[in-house]
Formats: sequence, C-alpha cells, structure tokens
Amino acid sequence: MTQTLDLFPIGNCAASALIDRDGRFVWACVPRVDGDPAFSALLSDRDLSDPEGHGLWDIQAEGMTQIHQAYLRNTPILRTEVTTGDGSRLEILDFAPRYRQFGRIYRPMALIRLVRPLSGAPRIRIRLRPSINWGEAPARQTTGSNHIRYVGGPTTLRLTTNAPVSHITEERLFRLEEPIAMFLGPDEGFDADIMATTARMLTETTQYWREWVRTLSVPLEWQEAVIRSAITLKLCAYEETGAIVAALTTSIPEHAQSGRNWDYRYCWLRDAYYVVQALNRLGAADMLENYLGYLRNLVAQAGGGPVQPVYGVGLEPGLVEKIADALPGYRGMGPVRIGNQAHEHTQHDVYGQIILSTVQAFFDARLLRPATVEDFCALEPVGERAYRVYASPDASLWEFRGRAAIHTYSAVMCWAACDRLGNAAHQLGLSDRAAHWNARADEMRAVIEDRAFNETLGRFAATFDGDELDASLLQLVDVRFVPASDPRMAATIEAVEKGLRRGPYMLRYALADDFGEPKTAFNICTFWLIEALHMSGRSAEARALFEEMLTRRTAAGLLSEDISFDDDELWGNYPQTYSLVGLINCATLLSKPWAAGR
Repeated sequence: MTQTLDLFPIGNCAASALIDRDGRFVWACVPRVDGDPAFSALLSDRDLSDPEGHGLWDIQAEGMTQIHQAYLRNTPILRTEVTTGDGSRLEILDFAPRYRQFGRIYRPMALIRLVRPLSGAPRIRIRLRPSINWGEAPARQTTGSNHIRYVGGPTTLRLTTNAPVSHITEERLFRLEEPIAMFLGPDEGFDADIMATTARMLTETTQYWREWVRTLSVPLEWQEAVIRSAITLKLCAYEETGAIVAALTTSIPEHAQSGRNWDYRYCWLRDAYYVVQALNRLGAADMLENYLGYLRNLVAQAGGGPVQPVYGVGLEPGLVEKIADALPGYRGMGPVRIGNQAHEHTQHDVYGQIILSTVQAFFDARLLRPATVEDFCALEPVGERAYRVYASPDASLWEFRGRAAIHTYSAVMCWAACDRLGNAAHQLGLSDRAAHWNARADEMRAVIEDRAFNETLGRFAATFDGDELDASLLQLVDVRFVPASDPRMAATIEAVEKGLRRGPYMLRYALADDFGEPKTAFNICTFWLIEALHMSGRSAEARALFEEMLTRRTAAGLLSEDISFDDDELWGNYPQTYSLVGLINCATLLSKPWAAGR
C-alpha cells in the first residue's frame, strides 16, 4: 500500500498520533511531540502488512469489505467503522484523554483505543508493534496479567487492556464478542476498571472538546472546516510549556525526491504568531495566553540579544540537525531529519512576531493575566533589537540556507514591532515611550518605502534595492504597513499574482534556491492571495478560489504544507499549522455576516 497524507490526527496537547485510512496508527512520538516515534510506519517504505514490519498499531478485521471513518462531531475523537464479508460490523474509537480533573486539565501522554462489536462476531487481529531509536528495531515486550510493557526506547510504554494479553502478543486472530479497551501510556499501574474508566474518559473528553468549540466565534459559512482547523491547531500546542509546533511530523518531502525534508515538530515564532492570530479571530484566548508564557520565557532567556526563529517545545535553543538512517523516509524518499538547522539562522522577522503576538495582552480585558508595565519594559529590548537589525541581511522567512539579503518582509515585521510598542505604550499611558517608539517606526517606514519600493517597476520588491518577487509581499496589508487600495500595493498584488500563480495555487517564490526550482505550491501563499483578491475588490474570484482549496483537504478536513500544481497531491509536513491558519483567516474574511442567515 502506498503511504499518503490522508491521515487523521488525534491528541490532547501532550500526546498525538496520526491514523491512516485503514485505522492504523502510523505516527506518534514519545514522550513529546518532538521525541522518538514509537509509531514510525509513516516514514518506512515497508508494506504495512509486512510480518516483519514495526512502528504501527493495527486492528485488522478478517474479510474486511468496507471501512468508514469520521470524527465525532466537534472533537478530535476518531470513529472507524468496519464491515466484513459476512455482514459483521465493529467500531474503533481512537482518542487521547483530555478533560478537567482536580482543578486542572488531565492530559496524559496516553492513547486509547476502544473496540466494540456492532453486529455479528467479527474476527480481529491486533498488531501493536512500537519501534525504538528512530525505527531501528521493535521494542522488547514483557507481560503481566493485564498489561504489556514495551521496553528499549527512551520511554517505556505500558498497554493496559481487558483483552487476553496473549492475543495481542501473539497477534492471534480471535472473535470480538465483547468490547475491548486498550490504554497505551506511561509505565505506570492502571488501578481502576479499564472498561469503565476509559468509557468515562471518552465521555469527558467528548464533553471537553464540544465545550471548547462552543466558545469559538465561527463565521456563518464554512463552519465545519473552520472548527476542524481550530481543533487541529490546538492539537499542535504543547500545553505544558505553551509552545506551538509547526506540524506533527518530520521529513515529509515538499515534492517527490526533492531532498526538501524538514523536521517541523518545533516552535517557530513566526508560525506560532500566525496560529494565535487566527485563533484570536475565533475568540480562542486560551491558546494565546499559554503561548505568551512561552514567549515571556524566551524573551527573558535572550536577555536583549538575538532571538532564534525556532526553539524546542521545552525552550531548547539547540536543535542540531541529524539523519535517522534506519528510516528510509516517506515512500522511501529520505532523508529523515531530526532537528532543524534553522535554529542557527538569522531571521529578523521574529522580533515583529514576538511583539505582534504579545501586544493584544495590553488591550484585551478578557485575559486572566493582562500585560503590565513590567511586561512592556521586558519587550522594549526586543524592539530595540528590531530597530538595529531591520535594514541588515537575513535568511528570510523562507529560511534560505545558501544566501542572505535585506528582505522586505523581515524589515516590515521589525517596523511592526516598533509600531505596536508605540500603541502599547500609549495604552499604558507612557507618553514618552510612545513618542520614542512612534519615532522609531516613522524612521524605519521611510527607509523601507525608499529601498523596498522599485520605482522602475512601480511595485514593492522582496528585497531592498531589488526586483525579486515573493508571496510574503502580500502580508504588507495584513500588518497594516500599506493598505490594499494604495496604488503601490495594487501593483504589487498584480505582479505577485502574475509571477507566482500556477493555476489556482501560489508559489512562495519562483527563483531556484539551494535545492533547485520549486515544484509545488505553498498552501498558505494561496490563502494570502485569496485575502489580497478580496481586499482588492475581487471577492467573487476570492470565494471561488477558496472553495477550490477546500476540496483539496484530506478526509480529516486538513491540509499539509505544499500541493502539486500538476496533480493536486498534498506534500510536506502534516497537518501544517500555516495552511490551517490560512483556511480560518479566509473563511472569517469571506463569510457572509451572521445577520444574513437569520
């Protein structure tokens, strides 16, 4: 079977897993999202029915003829219904428990599978084969009366179940006559009735997610798509620290045999800014507040010095890139990378993203912890850093590994840092600091407008004193540097669309980079185009393009990072927060008002 990205994520903001269209766990890392994949089959080129394969969790029904999968409404709980040739049916419910208990959120590093016969007596085989050390070997098993321990990796896992343990260890075919519960988690005793307890966990987890969704301010149109995207963005949070990862996977190539295989299981300040911005538009302040705690720690850690574009979910600055040789990669298209060299890059836009993420806390009365004068003082060194570096070369938001330039997007984000500090100072009544930051922003604006605007071409360029195009120029409107109605911006939008659009899709840039010419489009850039079309008065075109992008989602209702403009196949890491942000932003922008539906 050829592996695809048609996968369903489950999770609880501590544990997560990806499940394929046959109900197999093919990706899950322990003990954190950036850890060793206990389920690594997504990056193995073995046939998943291979008796020697490992890194998966499979529940096979003998004589299966039909399978149907869908999330329980407004939750990340996956229901898989299987029908066999003799008419027997069973269901599998997959989830990670999350609910309020003892005054706090219970979100263990644990995954639950509930298997129930619906009709007849289907015969099933359970294959639970965690891998260790990045796919080098299967975990070693030890057993007890009602549990199996999987030993050898950095984390020992324990499966607690009411199924006969030997049925699982021997992968025996057996009749499913009674419901089965399986709780895979830390190597700790499970001192409760497994069926009753997991049934309660299912009920309370369902209730938690539906209550959370009720707090969202969704648009009138495309609610299902927006809700699914919002839930999945929340799954990309590592709640213990407040980090938000760019994706749940590593090394899914940007296109076939590209070598553009990156590890996205870390917190990019840029990506996280876009996530909290999108969720703020839906009223989900909990994600913002938790992430601001992560940012405050990073700012303190930097001490006024350079800030990296990416950190580990535990605030780790060092993400040394290495290759996992035992895994051949997605469809055999390695390398599989652990870590990301981007932690060494200079990317100046991060200073803007820190302050843009934080500034709402100076204005939003809903927050449990409104920002203070002390918080403002802690941010000022970030603004000073932005002022010092805005007109100096960096690797850009696209993280070029082999060239540097003064990138317009980075300079504008640095301007935004100073501009928003002025707003925050005014809100706090600090008139002298407001004047200071407004003067800084005015000075930076004059330089950017002089050097980023190409008089000969009549539009903004991607670099100072240059003529290049890249899709990030469309963001000049979003950060309020220039309105879409400005003739300079109108000409820029027209040039970007003409130079980078391929059918319905948008490239990041068209020039060859360290790995050659791009062969797939970048989904967030297509959503940026949709926003630009709408703000330019081309709303009918924007809606049509948005509707087309919705048809490119997986069965789970999600998108990866990239899409082929030749055959519409999804590529790149999955689920990609950038892409889901774009979907939410466009839906809220384009939707008819609620009054139109009443």
